[in-house]
Amino acid sequence: MFIILSILAITSITSTNAISSQKGSFVPQDNYLISCGSSGSVQLDDGRTFRSDPDSASFLSTPVDIKITANNSLTAASPLSPLYLSARVFSDVSTYSFFVSQPGRHWIRLYFLPIHDKQYNLTTATFSVYTDDMVLLHDFSFIASPPNPVFREYIVATQGDNLKIIFTPKKDSIAFINAIEVVSAPPSLIPNTTNSLPPQEQFDISNNALQVVYRLNMGGALVTAFNDTLGRTWLPDAPFLKLEAAAKAAWVPPRTIKYPEDNTVTPLIAPANIYSTAQQTASTNTSQAIFNMTWEMEAEPGFKYLVRLHFCDIISKALNSLYFNVYINGMMGVSNIDLSSLTMGLAVAYYQDFTVDSSSIINSTLLVQVGPSITDSSNTDAILNGLEVMKISNQANSLDGLFSTKTSSQLGRRTLTGVGLALAVIAAALATVICCRRNRRPEWQKTNSFHSWFLPLNSSQSSFMSSCSRLSRNRFGSTRTKSGFSSLFASSAYGLGRYFTFTEIQKATKNFEEKDVLGVGGFGKVYLGVLEDGTKLAIKRGNPSSDQGMNEFLTEIQMLSKLRHRHLVSLIGCCDENNEMILVYEFMSNGPLRDHLYGGTNLKPLSWKQRLEISIGAAKGLHYLHTGAAQGIIHRDVKTTNILLDENFVAKVADFGLSKAAPSLEQTHVSTAVKGSFGYLDPEYFRRQQLTEKSDVYSFGVVLFEVLCARPAINPALPRDQVNLAEWALTWYRKGELNKIIDPHIAGQIRPDALEMFAEAAEKCLADYGVDRPSMGDVLWKLEFALQLQEKGDVVDGTSNGIPMQSFNASGFDDIEKPNSAMPPVQGR
Repeated sequence: MFIILSILAITSITSTNAISSQKGSFVPQDNYLISCGSSGSVQLDDGRTFRSDPDSASFLSTPVDIKITANNSLTAASPLSPLYLSARVFSDVSTYSFFVSQPGRHWIRLYFLPIHDKQYNLTTATFSVYTDDMVLLHDFSFIASPPNPVFREYIVATQGDNLKIIFTPKKDSIAFINAIEVVSAPPSLIPNTTNSLPPQEQFDISNNALQVVYRLNMGGALVTAFNDTLGRTWLPDAPFLKLEAAAKAAWVPPRTIKYPEDNTVTPLIAPANIYSTAQQTASTNTSQAIFNMTWEMEAEPGFKYLVRLHFCDIISKALNSLYFNVYINGMMGVSNIDLSSLTMGLAVAYYQDFTVDSSSIINSTLLVQVGPSITDSSNTDAILNGLEVMKISNQANSLDGLFSTKTSSQLGRRTLTGVGLALAVIAAALATVICCRRNRRPEWQKTNSFHSWFLPLNSSQSSFMSSCSRLSRNRFGSTRTKSGFSSLFASSAYGLGRYFTFTEIQKATKNFEEKDVLGVGGFGKVYLGVLEDGTKLAIKRGNPSSDQGMNEFLTEIQMLSKLRHRHLVSLIGCCDENNEMILVYEFMSNGPLRDHLYGGTNLKPLSWKQRLEISIGAAKGLHYLHTGAAQGIIHRDVKTTNILLDENFVAKVADFGLSKAAPSLEQTHVSTAVKGSFGYLDPEYFRRQQLTEKSDVYSFGVVLFEVLCARPAINPALPRDQVNLAEWALTWYRKGELNKIIDPHIAGQIRPDALEMFAEAAEKCLADYGVDRPSMGDVLWKLEFALQLQEKGDVVDGTSNGIPMQSFNASGFDDIEKPNSAMPPVQGR
């Protein structure tokens, strides 16, 4: 920490009066630079001038005028910034007031060093610093001896035309300040919302203050204010790199760095000096456990943090050749990211923001890890160019503990006022929604885009998400046009991701015709849509009045953004005009599996072989969820209505609104509130509220018996011992009389050995304890073997008729001989 503070002191973090670049310029509307206590102005090496104390007297309200300066010998030989060579001292509450010509985010930069004075001992000073409604420092004091310079950088959101910085000494103490900056920040610098980890949802930071804690240049040297587009200082990353052998530095000339033509990333976000250097994974024999590059930083518990990752592919020779993952405190932040698909080129600047929840800060540590994709063994590279970490103000409007600027009673009144305002805002929002739904006028004003909810992906896995991630950069104030978003996004092996206008959605759904509703859930309704070329789509329209639906909607976006598989329903496109949140999926013409088992009208019953193949397809989809993603995903709502069938009766798992990331290698479960559907819920999950992949396995066991018996998982109209399908089927299975409850439509089609294998798989899935249940891979193996046994028997006797079963062996898996190597391997693809 001493090294960091010394570098900051020597280099003097500042910002220039006007920033010009190849992508535009930024001139701060408000630019107050004060050298406190100095008798004359102070000129810095970067050309900036800090006004003298007399010239800044109009900004300060203080009961006692106290100014001190360093002695001549220190001034002559000091390596410190000249800003630390004078100070203003406060013996009572004192306030700097600055006129704000343009409300918005502003930098507040504070410089502290207790220089020696015969009358005032600044090293013993204890004081707090506030703005009008934000605590910046509480009971701040110097504990190091000798004291080191302290620099604090904040970004606050100003609402009115005045910004106050208030210095409050502790009783019988003093306060002091060496220099102050209050400078407008570019509107595009900080977004209003970011992706939160965990949970994976949007987090609004539009009214929060930020404290810059770390700003690192990966693989490069110190970047000072002189070389930064906004006067920032970037420290070398080496002191924070946990394993130096896992990384090696990369560099290209800064002039080779390109910024996107759409200005989604500009030099204001970070200069070319940052994007032209990087740390990439070293070519070593390091084991997988430590192969990721890891940066470790201190973090204060109880606070959320904004983490900004800067990327620029300066190491690849061709497009689509670098795929890697990013983890923050063990959580997946970015999965299989392919920078070239996001930026449409090499050496193009890109960045991604995340909010890390306070619950994730363990042992006061923040870990950022970057490593190769584990799903692509041919790729062993990863890259990171820059990193910024900012503390986010808490619920007490504080960046230093839970201390508020208000007294308890004032805070209580403010809370009640806030609740009243919140209720008023909610009422106004509901009225707006009702009005919009009544009028149905296609107004093209766009706000609160949900594109930034998406996590960028490898283009070979998700063309839609990688394109939408680029669009999310427009959240920084650029104007969006309909024509720009109506075009098709970058294509991939899995098709096209498309942005649909609201007019296109209305036309495709006949203005959301109720007779074309395919289904209804907590998120809203799913409509049948038909494009002008005749293509049919399933269009999910989010319900803005449903909190549950909103959460499920966001979860489904985040989950589908990471997944692409033949047996998972594909996300085709999106629309967010008119405050709508609409997702567009491939149309599954044969609907949910349940309709073909029971309850569907005029539907031909599925054959036994079809049911086997459908079960295998669904198992493949779930197996991929559990093992195909970097961390694994638990569906949490496996049931026959969430298994959809296409025109060829290929099964695809759908509805990821309740899904959760699976536990990491260090965890055994995910603790979470119980959600799911009765009849399918894992009893162990219900009892202990501990979710694992085996919870999906239990639900799938219910599905298998549902496929076999063609009845609902729960039927209250039946006798008590028959209400629950799982219990009822297991009772007959263990008596060896399962054949008595099989769907009559298939009873004569099933071969006994195939049924035995199928039923054993279902029975094992329904074990009371997750540890006793098989993995989805094992279940899939058994189902494919059952299909082989069925097909082999059909070939032998030339018929699909089964043999009536008089008894049934319920001994378990172990006494069944496994198929030979000719059996197709269990694959998730």
